[in-house]
Amino acid sequence: MKRIDPKKYNLTPRTTLYKKMDDIFIIIDRKSRIIMKDGYRISEQAKSILSVDPGIRIKVATSAPMCSKTKEYLRQVDIETLELNSLNISI
Repeated sequence: MKRIDPKKYNLTPRTTLYKKMDDIFIIIDRKSRIIMKDGYRISEQAKSILSVDPGIRIKVATSAPMCSKTKEYLRQVDIETLELNSLNISI
């Protein structure tokens, strides 16, 4: 898995992105809960990535707990959520 530059997808430099095959992982490493406001932001980031690279799958890897409504919303917009510690990424 290799880290990629978020500027390529017109995202802020603080966004952490990794690429593995046909998947792009948006990494969120924090302790506070991920709520719907964050879900909408993640969805917008995914749209920006897909506008540049349409054949890619977007996944979110996070160490934070996620609100059940947010998890359902991301599932509906085809964004898979994963536990950050299951990916073995050093940030």
